[in-house]
Amino acid sequence: MATVDTAINAIHLVFAGLWAGSVLFVARAVVPAARDGDLDATPLRGFVGRFRTWSRVSSLALFLTGGHLAGTRYTAETLLGSTRGYLVLAMVVLWFVLTGLVEVGSGRLVDGLDERKVRSPAQSATPFFTAATVAAVALLALGGVLL
Repeated sequence: MATVDTAINAIHLVFAGLWAGSVLFVARAVVPAARDGDLDATPLRGFVGRFRTWSRVSSLALFLTGGHLAGTRYTAETLLGSTRGYLVLAMVVLWFVLTGLVEVGSGRLVDGLDERKVRSPAQSATPFFTAATVAAVALLALGGVLL
């Protein structure tokens, strides 16, 4: 059983790092370039579509692997009565926050792309991706504390 737990832990860590990294890339490279008008609407729409798919897959993978890890490492008492349990619960809250921010931010970004607008949708998405960056970094930091 230890091999399964190790594999699930590795999958969890890979998806967490890649998801957080992709959110940071979009927030710090793609959205500013779109805001400056350096990107065309059609390729940006394709990129955002792939990013949303990746984000949803990552979110689901983290939910499933994190649920397994929490279920095998914690009891209800330790989740609700220990510092490590509170950190796990904080990660769950941040997972919801990050998932929501990425969905809303990418939705705002896509909104004007059909009308071939890039700058105003990117401007509208900026606060959501900025907040998503903070949530992603906080998730990674909490994960590091729990390792």
